[in-house]
Amino acid sequence: MSVPRISRTRYAAVGVVLATAGALALPSGTAVAASGPESTTGPLLSYVVNTKANHGQVQKVEKAITTLGGTVVYSYEQIGVVIARSTDTQFAAKLRQAKGVESVGASRTKGITASEDRVAEVAPAPAAAPVAGEEPLWANQWDMRQIGVDKAHKLSLGSNKVTVGVLDSGIDGTHEDLAANIDASQSVSCIDGGKPNTAWDAWQPGVDGDHGTHVAGSIAAAKNGKGIEGIAPNVKLAAVKVVDDGGFIYPEYAICGFVWAGEHKFKITNNSYFVDPWMFNCQNDADQAAITTAVRRAVEFSQRKGVLNVAAAGNENIDLAHKTKDVASPDDTTPGERPITQDCLNLPTELDGVVVVSSVGVNGEKSYYSSYGKNKVTVAAPGGDRRYQIPNTPDQNGRVLSTIPGGQYGYMQGTSMASPHAAGVLALLASTHPWASADELTELLTNQAESHACPSAPYNPGGAGEWTATCEGGVDDNGFYGAGIINAEKAAQWWR
Repeated sequence: MSVPRISRTRYAAVGVVLATAGALALPSGTAVAASGPESTTGPLLSYVVNTKANHGQVQKVEKAITTLGGTVVYSYEQIGVVIARSTDTQFAAKLRQAKGVESVGASRTKGITASEDRVAEVAPAPAAAPVAGEEPLWANQWDMRQIGVDKAHKLSLGSNKVTVGVLDSGIDGTHEDLAANIDASQSVSCIDGGKPNTAWDAWQPGVDGDHGTHVAGSIAAAKNGKGIEGIAPNVKLAAVKVVDDGGFIYPEYAICGFVWAGEHKFKITNNSYFVDPWMFNCQNDADQAAITTAVRRAVEFSQRKGVLNVAAAGNENIDLAHKTKDVASPDDTTPGERPITQDCLNLPTELDGVVVVSSVGVNGEKSYYSSYGKNKVTVAAPGGDRRYQIPNTPDQNGRVLSTIPGGQYGYMQGTSMASPHAAGVLALLASTHPWASADELTELLTNQAESHACPSAPYNPGGAGEWTATCEGGVDDNGFYGAGIINAEKAAQWWR
């Protein structure tokens, strides 16, 4: 069975169509070739438009968009990115000729449609006999014991002055293990075309919202005698919904999420996804180059505001340091195989300053599905491995147990689960080092990680060659584990 970062199911739906004008004169001062491409009506698409980050320039670009029959959805003047929509198949080509427009890219290949929610496949958590002084399901939390969370909690539970933004599918704000830690005033939905929507219902998970709630529990499920416990149970959580009902994280959603995180000065964000529809965005493609520019600007904006962003390495068992092909893009229409180079980036994972997390199972070895790469992976963390690394727990489930909507608990595996473990440890570090910058927190994280060497024998779990991988590097820095496996106990001790 494949291990997608977010399971997806397609549904037929009714398209939304906006009327667009034909050939229109552009506003004064907008330079466009006289013999521009003809207007052709196609599916409604969303575009990222990059310009200079100032009010006047953004206004000029907005006018050019509307003159071409497009619609301005939202403008992020802070970073010079405008989100637009059009049904004109030549919209990007025309707009690229407008004065002040630096680049334009379609942010999807499938027309914008109404879609339905679907239920994610999540294993139910079996009842476990509680032990005095422990959370009822602690016996099944092998992941927390692996990184010393029980010992860390004798020193620190984290500070409520630290906010972790969960850029995901929303968080169940009524869950018994999460409600006390969720800051509704800092939560938002970004899936309305990339516009922020702070209404409570907007950032609550849909039917397929298990993923974000699961991630949130690993970071900060309360130590309250109910269910499980997270790594930093006293820190604040902010739900930033960037996953739509079809399971997609389009560029405009991620841009909205990172700018929101920066504006609200979150200390940390967790990003267990790659930005759709391209697994890798290449510079030799105009659309993908524009997407990279826009997302990079949003990430860098958050970083300038002091945010440390954590991202999952991916679940495709790809060596990110030696990429040669992409077989999964575009994932919103019909994926095909294409050659790629190191200039083709997985977003936001391969952007500068992002903490990248690979996954290990209960034995501390790379999970069979986890992507990797020398000088790509920062640290490793428990994400689960239900095939080859089975824990000696009451349920013997190799996946990670955490919260899911409806006051329930369930299992998932993936680098999506590893990343929030690192975010949780960083939240402990930020709690005990309130003066630390994002760079300093990253250094603290890597310094406390437990070094883990590459395997002595070729990596080939199962022996059939399906998951072979080559680990490069030494004990303290290699492609499978980066600086090593995170350690919550050491993180909590740093201040002493």
